Amino acid sequence: MTPYETVSYEPGVVRLLDQTQLPARITTLHCTTVQHVIDAIVRLSVRGAPAIGVTAAYGTALASDVSGGDRTAIEAHMRNLRTARPTAVNLGWALDRMQVVLNDTQADPTAALRAEAHRIHEEDRALCERLGAHGASLLPEGAVVMTHCNTGALATGGIGTAFAALLTAHRQGKNISVIANETRPLQQGARLTMWELQQHGIPATLVCDGAAGWTMLKKNVSAVIVGSDRVAANGDVANKIGTYPVAVLAARHGIPFYVSIPYSTLDMTVPTGADIPIEERAAEEVTAVQGHAVAPEGTQAYNPAFDITPADLVTAIVTERGIMRPPYPAAFAASYPGG
Repeated sequence: MTPYETVSYEPGVVRLLDQTQLPARITTLHCTTVQHVIDAIVRLSVRGAPAIGVTAAYGTALASDVSGGDRTAIEAHMRNLRTARPTAVNLGWALDRMQVVLNDTQADPTAALRAEAHRIHEEDRALCERLGAHGASLLPEGAVVMTHCNTGALATGGIGTAFAALLTAHRQGKNISVIANETRPLQQGARLTMWELQQHGIPATLVCDGAAGWTMLKKNVSAVIVGSDRVAANGDVANKIGTYPVAVLAARHGIPFYVSIPYSTLDMTVPTGADIPIEERAAEEVTAVQGHAVAPEGTQAYNPAFDITPADLVTAIVTERGIMRPPYPAAFAASYPGG
């Protein structure tokens, strides 16, 4: 368990820890309409592929609450939820599961949708524990581990994906320490990962993104472990912008680069990373920091939210079923027969 709850639900309200306010304030959003949920996903009050999936499931349950179980209204809300963020595959995956339940329920679907949403959340909790155990096995005693973006309880329905490996290794007494990249432009590493590391008492150091390579060299980094918002069938990895250069630098320095994901993040319908849609966000996220301009007025900015790390830079992919190594298509087929 963690000392904070990212997402929860009771009939009529989806509660979200507002991550845009961290670390300065701990604020809970009470979403009583589906549009409130969508807005929270878009503005990154809730983020991280697994957490977005859980939130979408609860958003669907909320849609049934507010519509009195009206199927037409529920499906309209689900279509709107699906467009909130295009890269994170868990969002569509969760909505697909909710659609199956809606299709299979003849009477008022509200109770069935609530139960399925809670089931998705509980499954993610259990998956995160297994991810942590498998990921921690890759980290030696005294390891110095670099991570990028945020992959803890703030990004999931449990203890995290890549963060779960760090937390589990720490709880096992392995005396690890963590190097957290700040993760520009929205500083998820600085604001969120460092906050989570402190909540659990894990020794950690923050570095700016541009210092990653030099830090690998000077601080004897043992491993890099990150999460992902979507993994293609060939093992290409979509993750927060800045992950790709970290993987390149890890390869240059002979450091293993691990990716930790639940099965819901594996998308066998896209052959390669080139087929994954990359969300582009507002220029203001680059030209300003927390509302304060850092570039001249009128500056043009390119702001992709994610990049693609080619499979040949990924040492291993950790899932709840174990540790998968190249060639990834064969590893996925063996672990997930039938897709």
